[in-house]
Amino acid sequence: MIEIKDIYKSFGTRDILNGINLKIPEAKITALIGSNGAGKSTLLSVISRLLKQDSGLVLVNEKNIQDFKNKVLAQKLSVLKQFNHITIKITVRELISFGRFPYSENRLSDHDLQKIEEAIRFLNLEDIADSYLEELSGGQKQRAYLAMVVAQDTQYILLDEPLNNLDMKHAVQMMKTLKKLTEEWGKTIIVVLHDINFASAYSDYIVALKNGEICCFDETNKVIDEKTLAEIFEIPFTISMLNNKKFCNYYNTD
Repeated sequence: MIEIKDIYKSFGTRDILNGINLKIPEAKITALIGSNGAGKSTLLSVISRLLKQDSGLVLVNEKNIQDFKNKVLAQKLSVLKQFNHITIKITVRELISFGRFPYSENRLSDHDLQKIEEAIRFLNLEDIADSYLEELSGGQKQRAYLAMVVAQDTQYILLDEPLNNLDMKHAVQMMKTLKKLTEEWGKTIIVVLHDINFASAYSDYIVALKNGEICCFDETNKVIDEKTLAEIFEIPFTISMLNNKKFCNYYNTD
């Protein structure tokens, strides 16, 4: 389990996270939502040890995350950042193989190769596995990066706005893949999302942040509420049912 205890983080004189306490549900998708500047990406960075908190603890399986060696932590927790840039010319398969580095470093074992091929199949990348990354569309690249994370085979997967710059088709594919990872592979996923309707349709739990504090944490169905969302985002919402899911309208609520 990932547990966050009394986390504070500031940049200069600006407080970003103010006393965050949270236990992440296992084998579920937990979405972090909130307005820009609410602290979503900062919290994700602290949880993944990409950023050190000013005070408080992040525990992974009851152990302080700061006490893990890099290699050991990378076998437990993987991260897909918002911006991923690789300047060298590599194929999709080579990119995915980077996910096995925490286990075998530069010497891929037969087991590593199996994990790589498994990730390629899981993301349906067989047809482009030997294509160069620079030749791919944005959606294909994002699937390739996710396949790298899948090949890493960690219990915990953290993603910072993975739908950024994806069209509707590829955004839906991404969220369906994350759902499959929890339901079929038992992965625990924490994802920063800006689109409230993707959070409503695919997440199991929602953590709503506002001004660096958790203003709501509950099952998705309970958070997707007109009054609750209006308090979080400071705009009116109307909610309707669509295919047994709550659909949030904030475009035209007059």
